Amino acid sequence: MTFRTLCLLILAVAIPATSIRAESPPADGVAFFENRIRPVLVKHCYECHAADSEEVGGKLLLDSRDGILSGGESGPALVAKNPDDSLILQALRWEDLQMPPDEPLPEQVVNDFVTWIKLGAPDPRTHEATPTSDPVTKEKAEPSLWSLQPRTKPPLPDVKDADWSRDPLDRFVLSKIEAAGLKPTDDADSRTLVRRLHYDLTGLLPSIDEVEQFVDAHSRNREQAVEQLVDALLARPQFGERWGRHWLDVARYGESNGNDGLGRNPTFPHAWRYRDYVIASFNADVGFDRFLTEQIAGDLLPHDSPEQRDRQLIATGFLAMTAKPAKAMNTNFEMDVVADQIDVVSRGIIGLSVACARCHDHKFDPIPTRDYYALAGIFTSTETMWGTAANEGLTAPVTDLHVLKAAPNVLPPEGFVETVLVLESNTGKPKAIPKPKWPLGTPLSMGVRDREKPADCKINIKGDAKKLGDAVPRGFLSVFPDQLTESIEIDGKQSGRLQLAQWLTSPDHPLTARVFVNRVWLHLFGNGIVGTPDDFGVYGERPTHPQLLDHLATRFVAENWSIKQLIRSIVLSRTYQLSSDATEERLKADSANELLARHNRRRMDAESIRDNMLKASGHLDLQPGDGSIIRHRDILVNLAGSLHQPSDQRSVYLCYLRSSPPPELAAFDLPEFTSVTGNRDLSTIPGQALHLYNSPFVIEQAERFSRLIQSQNDTDESRVRLAFRQALNRDPDQNEVAQAAELVRLTKADLKSEDKAWASLCQALLVTNEFRYID
Repeated sequence: MTFRTLCLLILAVAIPATSIRAESPPADGVAFFENRIRPVLVKHCYECHAADSEEVGGKLLLDSRDGILSGGESGPALVAKNPDDSLILQALRWEDLQMPPDEPLPEQVVNDFVTWIKLGAPDPRTHEATPTSDPVTKEKAEPSLWSLQPRTKPPLPDVKDADWSRDPLDRFVLSKIEAAGLKPTDDADSRTLVRRLHYDLTGLLPSIDEVEQFVDAHSRNREQAVEQLVDALLARPQFGERWGRHWLDVARYGESNGNDGLGRNPTFPHAWRYRDYVIASFNADVGFDRFLTEQIAGDLLPHDSPEQRDRQLIATGFLAMTAKPAKAMNTNFEMDVVADQIDVVSRGIIGLSVACARCHDHKFDPIPTRDYYALAGIFTSTETMWGTAANEGLTAPVTDLHVLKAAPNVLPPEGFVETVLVLESNTGKPKAIPKPKWPLGTPLSMGVRDREKPADCKINIKGDAKKLGDAVPRGFLSVFPDQLTESIEIDGKQSGRLQLAQWLTSPDHPLTARVFVNRVWLHLFGNGIVGTPDDFGVYGERPTHPQLLDHLATRFVAENWSIKQLIRSIVLSRTYQLSSDATEERLKADSANELLARHNRRRMDAESIRDNMLKASGHLDLQPGDGSIIRHRDILVNLAGSLHQPSDQRSVYLCYLRSSPPPELAAFDLPEFTSVTGNRDLSTIPGQALHLYNSPFVIEQAERFSRLIQSQNDTDESRVRLAFRQALNRDPDQNEVAQAAELVRLTKADLKSEDKAWASLCQALLVTNEFRYID
């Protein structure tokens, strides 16, 4: 009997059927479409294949689900689950057809379409708006695009069951449930709720002692027990690690440039300082308006101490994390960097894809090209500081870095020689040269600063930096109300980033608070009130609860943009504390749970799976990470092999190299960290199960877990009980104890090893759905 067979047998027999539910979340493919497919269609296809195109190419419409299935003159554009017979893929591969016509898309993008079609081509665009081909004006856009309307403070709706709500937000949810003729499900039991709260607020599961303490307190005073637990979790340093990781996805945080198109991937040795800044900001509950202002214009803000100056400079790393295409033979390199900065500010903060207006007026959202270059002037007047790019000029030119004043020198280990790996021009082989860029160990950070002579940017005709049109005065998006911008005037002697931050964080801005509140809701419920967290434009989804969104956003601003207070209010609500169980009636009436009549069952993200395996094995190190394993290595990743090293610290402190992610996390839908990612993909594929069975990391944690339970108990029954309590936060029933003990006995006899027998049980527990899913 092989090790894998034993694990499968234990999963099938020792763990009850109720704890192994089918892994088929209905929104998996939809999230993949929203993150990987829709942006490509919008950027590369809609100009010629959308309802408002001046001339629809081949009579093929790709801006709706029906259009892509119906196809055009050549027939249906795709055959679900059959990539090879799908015309759209043949075109993307430049076989019989060649689309886009100018140049083929990157191989990774084409592979994404293969994956999407294999998933059955899930496509939520069933109620798409059909914009006209007329130029978009403010007068036309304001009445039609919901997200541009001023935020309101909606009155609390009337409900039949007035006693049900615990927080005002519950009234908005309950009113829609009642209008549908339904009732919300029961409250989650105390053991489910304590696990949910620990996971959502810290990313870590509770210990069995923490579970028992909460269950006891909850039985005596439910609301007081929940409030005390929530306040305690919000105060833990692990809160910032959990919620900082969410923001790092939006900020496209990475510790290397990524593949530049020429096979080069230089490290960012100082990016980790931005990671630590984000974590510290969440833990300190820095107001979100201040948090944004520091990241966009921290270098332009006054400071009272060297420590504050350093923090604000480090914050501007938000704009320097760009994944750059190669500089070589790229006349648009500088404007490509600007495009990334516009994209992270626009999609990341206000949920609009402004970058689509680089070459022409936005086809769908009310953003003319002039607005794009009004913003571009702010960033062309800004110097982006990423460092030496491993002294690889073909990737990017060498730039300066911020020298920090209060931070201590970061010296490498004794005997370490700082070097740079470069390619010899005559042989193409790697060569080590001494590191230039400051004295050894000088504390440095990525970031931005104003250029000496800020200037407006000229329109790049059709996006070509060599074909220039009129200069556009630096400014903001013209579709927003005049009163939002009339009091903010850009200082001609500065880039305009400080004024951009003021505009974005104005209490009257209709989008900034809405977009962030929606991101928070998504991480607490699994789905956002707006299902497309990075797209609040014409082709984004409409909010399921628009009044709830405005209520939360208005409340967020009124409470000084406090992220902790926002999260606290939501998790103390009745809506959040509902059970995830659903009756057939509720499933039939609302299978996607848009009404929020129950909680959503969610799979742990990649980092949490790893962290909680370490916790179960007793080896999780809760000390904050000390810099990064590459902070003294300014090199090309592709020349150095694997740079990852074993670590027992939380996953947020692992090295996140683009194109070379941490191997323990790679199987579970890590983003590529090259663009704004508000909602990670959620795939369920056989390779993930194989990863859990064969991963050296998982096997090591199972062995550690096994040694832990054997060292603390003498009998098989007590060991089984401890294993369940440690991994699943509960006691096994008598049947589970008997079956698990019997399987361990049989395994020990077969493998002639007691250690391996117990390790097999421990690994089986770590890979169960009950361990990896949160109810």
